[in-house]
Amino acid sequence: MSGIAGFYQTAADYTQDSRWRLILNKMNKSLSHRGPDGSGIRLEPHAGFSQNRLSSICLSEENGPVTLPKGERNAMIVFNGELFNSAECKLLLKPYVHYKQACSDSETILGGYLSLGNDFFRQLNGVFAFAIYDHELDLLILCRDRIGAKPLFYQQYGQTLVFGSEPKALFAYGIPPELDNESFGEIFGVGPARTLGKAVFKNMKEVLPGHFLTIRGSHIEAHQYWQLQGKEHSDSYEETIEKVSGLVYDSIRRQTTSGTPISCFLSGGLDSSLVSAICAKELARSGQQLDTYSFDFTGNTENFRANAFQSSLDRPFVDIMVSHIGSNHTYLFCDSDIQTNYLEKAVDAADLPNMGDIEASLVYFIENASFQSQVALTGEGADEIFGGYPWFHRESALSEACFPWANDMSFRLALLTEDFLEKIKPADYARKAYEKTIAATPRYDGDSPVEARRRELSFLTFQWFMVTLLNRMDRTSMFSGFQARVPFGDYRLAEYLYNVPWNMKCFNGINKNLLIETGKDLLPEKVLNRKKSPYPKTYDPAYEKMLGDRLMGVLTEGDSPLLGIVDKKKAEQFLSSPSDYGKPWYGQLMAGPQMLAYLLQINYWMKKYRL
Repeated sequence: MSGIAGFYQTAADYTQDSRWRLILNKMNKSLSHRGPDGSGIRLEPHAGFSQNRLSSICLSEENGPVTLPKGERNAMIVFNGELFNSAECKLLLKPYVHYKQACSDSETILGGYLSLGNDFFRQLNGVFAFAIYDHELDLLILCRDRIGAKPLFYQQYGQTLVFGSEPKALFAYGIPPELDNESFGEIFGVGPARTLGKAVFKNMKEVLPGHFLTIRGSHIEAHQYWQLQGKEHSDSYEETIEKVSGLVYDSIRRQTTSGTPISCFLSGGLDSSLVSAICAKELARSGQQLDTYSFDFTGNTENFRANAFQSSLDRPFVDIMVSHIGSNHTYLFCDSDIQTNYLEKAVDAADLPNMGDIEASLVYFIENASFQSQVALTGEGADEIFGGYPWFHRESALSEACFPWANDMSFRLALLTEDFLEKIKPADYARKAYEKTIAATPRYDGDSPVEARRRELSFLTFQWFMVTLLNRMDRTSMFSGFQARVPFGDYRLAEYLYNVPWNMKCFNGINKNLLIETGKDLLPEKVLNRKKSPYPKTYDPAYEKMLGDRLMGVLTEGDSPLLGIVDKKKAEQFLSSPSDYGKPWYGQLMAGPQMLAYLLQINYWMKKYRL
């Protein structure tokens, strides 16, 4: 894992002016949190590359850009991520590559490109974003993994193509952050999600998942090397269980490989418990004990209020699992003061407003976990591909023409001024984004109308909700130089489950039945059949009051960016109304308090970047 950045221009000669080394060093420093174990830069006449390195698989991975000559042709690469099929890739390359092979993923990819060209990218199984500069062709390539687990932003700035793992690297180059109406459409229409390929900042883009770009001179061409495909599912129910179990086991097993000790985030839910159980089993083969971590909030035992989205606390189920797998467990807690103060840190990590207190607490928890560990496997991604979210089971979602996790726009728009609403039209922006995704849904002609709609829900969730949570996990973890792995994000699972019919995914009405079948011999019955409960959030009433006081304070500041965006009278009325924790405006968790946190983040974000 690392942070990568760089720039490219055919007409330049970056080696002739010392200021380019200073700029490249500045870009490198802006991403130092992503790779505290080493860094390096390299300048060529037409390109500059920077890399920060986090050791996780191979401790001998090179600090900076890797160069690998093959005959008369040579190239360099900067790489963020890791391959989970490195051994298979090297075996494939054996007839072509004659240089000494190290364990570096960077060398494997670069050697594959030099031997087999762009077609080699289809062979990669992992989470990654990389840039290759081909000296002979004077060609820059930017590539991103299939599911979008690792970020890669870019912008054409004058005649120069600038790229980086995070927007802050592009700003370090000298690109000024700017917003336009589309930016606000993203923030208020679909946020805290982002439209695939859009970076929210004006003129900045992100390489699409499953794509690579080729840039020669000022010409940019996008190539899609992977996408979900709709097709008939011919396996029987028993065969489906067997294949899903095999894929789950294989994905988790591959991701237990590390140059540093492996740990797991354990919530006591089905997803993280299954990952932890398999990890513990794998580590036990070599006499190792698994470290696990759980997250909760001070006072939740007293303040918790069950609702349709969060029916139980995590702690009792975590205790069951810790006893069951014999892990070395650490309970991490966050209070309201810390969570409020970390709202701004969460923006620093993401460069954007995000899931408010959810993301803020995750930044804090992972920061604390990073003092003891460097790599953790999570249960992220299971609900998206196995159909675990409430909207997969809500009858109205089969007919609602909207994002199912944000089916009521009224709440998110309730505090905005009428002039601002008229200017950016966030409801129209969200509708168009939804319709564009529906039109792009990979279909199968043999689907019934209901099954076709369920396929749309799956594709919407994969393209939007899953990518949002993967972004969240990457940015909150890498902010502390910590690697969070997502074995349920393996593209082979996504490909297979996309075509499994609903009557198998939800056999006999059992939510995530295929995953339950996978875990039958590994998990206690209470955990196996626990009703889905999402990431924990605080129920401390003092927290909401704290946020409300801060928001009203912001709205009285003469230079607040929220003035003209948030209606002060509407905000006062909102704060005097009873809270409703059971009706989220985004996902399962973002209700009243999270709206306040989101607005405070927007205010900080706009001030920080002088937007």
